[in-house]
Amino acid sequence: MTTHSQDPNTTNDVDKDALDDVHKAPLIAHLTELRRRLMWCIAFVLVAFAGAYYFSEQIYDFLVQPLLKALGPDSSHRMIYTALHEAFFTYLKVSFFAAIFITFPLITVQIWKFVAPGLYQHEKKAFLPFLIGTPFLFFAGGALAYYVVIPMAWKFFIQFEKAQTAGAMAIQLEAKVNEYLALVMKLIFAFGLCFELPILLLLLAKVGVVTADGLARGRKYAVVIAFAAAAILTPPDIISQIMLGIPILLLYELSIIAIRMTSGKKKNV
Repeated sequence: MTTHSQDPNTTNDVDKDALDDVHKAPLIAHLTELRRRLMWCIAFVLVAFAGAYYFSEQIYDFLVQPLLKALGPDSSHRMIYTALHEAFFTYLKVSFFAAIFITFPLITVQIWKFVAPGLYQHEKKAFLPFLIGTPFLFFAGGALAYYVVIPMAWKFFIQFEKAQTAGAMAIQLEAKVNEYLALVMKLIFAFGLCFELPILLLLLAKVGVVTADGLARGRKYAVVIAFAAAAILTPPDIISQIMLGIPILLLYELSIIAIRMTSGKKKNV
């Protein structure tokens, strides 16, 4: 009777293919889930963009209000555009900005739904406050920029106007639509993102990357980084840079306190 022995190399190849299939299955599932969440985010943004474009003139009027108040009710100033397509694309930018700003909480929910299945129940409870705090801090930063920083900065810039005299020509502001709105949107997003600092530091502390004592020892570096970031993210004036740098430092200190409270360690700040 003839017996057939199985080739060891063939067996190893089969086992290797089976292991590869086992490892690929979770990866494909994660990629599929990631694509689904990205599609939801894109859908939210597109729907919000369509609605924002319908109200783009009202959004534009809202963003221009700080400049109108800084110029005064009797001002004869105007805003200009120098290219035929500039105003149209400005409205598109305003609509996209509003769409991202409005859908930011929905996007964070989609990120949470993608990450949550891989967490234990106690981990989900621990990260839930971060999910709630993220949009709140983002909107708080944007509100600070719009209602406090931008009006103060605009008053500072308008001081450089000069009336016509016998020996000198007048200097009058004629802001371009796209440049003005790009600056406003940049400031709002910069403040909104910088206000996420406590969330970032608390998450890093949760996974053991940073500690409260380490952050406390790094205060002098934090001061330099905060004002360097403020100088990059804001216009080249001292007012807006200070108005962003100081909140970053305050949030940094609050993060140290929050990390110590959540870690259950009572140490001197």
